Amino acid sequence: MVSDIAVDRGSDLGTQLEARRVELTAYCYRMLGSAFEAEDAVQEAFVRAWRGFDAFEGRSSFRSWLYRIATNVCLDMKGASQRRARPMDLGPARSADAPLGTPLEETMWIEPIPDSRVVSATSDPVEAAIAKESVRLAFVAALQHLPAKQRAVLILREVLRWQADEVAELLGTSVAAVNSALQRARATLASKDVSAAGRPAELDEQQRALLARYVKAFEQYDMDALTSVLHEDATWNMPPYALWLQTHEDVRKWCLGPGIGCQGSRLIPVMANGSPAFGQYKPDPNGGLAPWSLQVLEISGDKLSGITFFLDTARLFPLFGLPAHLDH
Repeated sequence: MVSDIAVDRGSDLGTQLEARRVELTAYCYRMLGSAFEAEDAVQEAFVRAWRGFDAFEGRSSFRSWLYRIATNVCLDMKGASQRRARPMDLGPARSADAPLGTPLEETMWIEPIPDSRVVSATSDPVEAAIAKESVRLAFVAALQHLPAKQRAVLILREVLRWQADEVAELLGTSVAAVNSALQRARATLASKDVSAAGRPAELDEQQRALLARYVKAFEQYDMDALTSVLHEDATWNMPPYALWLQTHEDVRKWCLGPGIGCQGSRLIPVMANGSPAFGQYKPDPNGGLAPWSLQVLEISGDKLSGITFFLDTARLFPLFGLPAHLDH
């Protein structure tokens, strides 16, 4: 993290803002649940900082001042009050025989974000673990159950480790109100069984082997091998559709039924939300392989606990630097 010190007025403001882009994008992403809204919020915060810099008196650190601006931008945005969700938040698991239904608006869904946009380089393994854990899909989805100001309090106190008086000053409230909001926010997250307490930031040898088995099973479309890497209650979901699956039998039926067009796919590895992810390309009737989904995998123990297939490839593949088409 960038040191929390007063800004050097003699240096270039643009350089100082850019030095904080990643951590601010991570903050706004946790607040808003959207990669694109987070980047818009940071850009707006930078604009406001440029316009208001002459009035910055240096009583607080430059970083604190910038977070105050970013918080206000997020609270002003419609996305702060509109809770984004995952399919698992909207209803019970269905069977593979259920109709796919109508795709819902993109503003309904938690969106994935590249690690490079939200995870700052650090030599501290604890900081790295917390940074990754606090942008995982499950944690960001749980944050969406909090009112916007509670969300800000929890992120600032639990993830960024600010003191209660610092958060109170930023939000223009009392320490007692901050502590009360934090207590309520903690209770809500506890009910969702998530926290920002980091698992190891880097994949271990066993997890890398698990991913290799998954890629081989998916690309060979081997259903026995594919379900063997999934927990029995692993979730399988495909925004922008509300339908989601949770049994090996339904995953198999889906893949061999409505999802049969994915046979012959190729997976290109990326990192999203502190988790392993893949750009999935499936056979194109016109030749080569066409984008189909951005897969984000969740690992629990020695198996996968969930796979989310984000189907909005037109927006997401450029964000992740994935090619628009593969020749083979």
